[in-house]
Amino acid sequence: MLKTENQRHVLTETELKRLQGIELELLVEFDRICRKHGIIYSIDGGTLLGAVRHGGFIPWDDDADVIMVRFEYEKFRSVVNKELNKDKFYFQDMDNTPGYRWGYGKLRRNNSSFIRLNQEHMPYEQGIFMDIFVCDNVPDNYYIRSICNFISFIYRKFFWSKIGMETERGIKKYLYWIMAKIPEKRLKYSYRKYVRYRNKKMSNWVKCLTFPACNKSYGYKREWYEDTIDIPFENVILKGSRKKEEYLHFLYGDFMSLPPIEKRKVHPVSKIEFPFAGGITNE
Repeated sequence: MLKTENQRHVLTETELKRLQGIELELLVEFDRICRKHGIIYSIDGGTLLGAVRHGGFIPWDDDADVIMVRFEYEKFRSVVNKELNKDKFYFQDMDNTPGYRWGYGKLRRNNSSFIRLNQEHMPYEQGIFMDIFVCDNVPDNYYIRSICNFISFIYRKFFWSKIGMETERGIKKYLYWIMAKIPEKRLKYSYRKYVRYRNKKMSNWVKCLTFPACNKSYGYKREWYEDTIDIPFENVILKGSRKKEEYLHFLYGDFMSLPPIEKRKVHPVSKIEFPFAGGITNE
C-alpha cells in the first residue's frame, strides 16, 4: 500500500548525527577488511564529496557510499563472511539474500532499522546501512555504451518492479505489476549472465549497471576507482580516488559550492531504530 509524505519520518538533527555515527562504524569495518586483504575501493558520491568539501559527512547527508570494480567486489565477497564482525554487522547482496533486488551490496548494522518509504514490504532485514557499489565493464565507444546503458535501464526497472507496482499509478503501475511476475531466480540468473558478458573484455569505462548514470556519458573512468589514496574522513582515514577533484567535477560540476537548501536531498524514510546493548531503541 502506497505510503504518503504524511507517513514519512523526518530525521531530527539528533537522529541524523546518530545515523552518521553508525554509518561511520560501517565504513571503518569495510575499510578494515579491504586493507587486510588488499582490496581496492573508493568512497563515492556524497561520501567522497563530504570528505573533500567538509572533511567528513555532508551535514545533511543520510547515507554512506563506497565503490569498486567487479574484480575487487568479488574479492570482498569471498572474505566478508569470514572477516566481518557479525556481532555488529551483516552483509547483503542478491546472491546471499532472498528478495534482495539491487545490483550492488549493502553492509548493515545489526539491531537497527532504516526503512525507506514504500519499501516496508520488501522481504529482507533492513538495518542501517552503507551502499557498496560495484562497477562492471562497459564499452569504450560512446554509442555502444549508450546501448549498454539502455539494457541496464531495463534490468533496473525489472528489479525495481516490486516497489514500482506499489508506488506508481495508472499504466506505470500495471507495467510494473507485469514485470514483477518474472520469477526472482530467473531475473537474477539472466542478470548474472549479463554481468559475465560485460566483463569478458576489459575496458577503460565502467558503470554500476543497475544504478542510474549521473549524466549522458553513461559510464565512468576505471582509473577513478582503481587508483586510490588515503583520505581523511571525520576522525578516520578511508580510501578515495586519487583524481577526486576530476571525478567530483564529472559528478557534480561546481562541487565546492553548497546547493540551495531546497536541493539538499535526503532519502524518504518511514522508520528508523537505533541499536543499543540489548537490541534496538525507537527514536
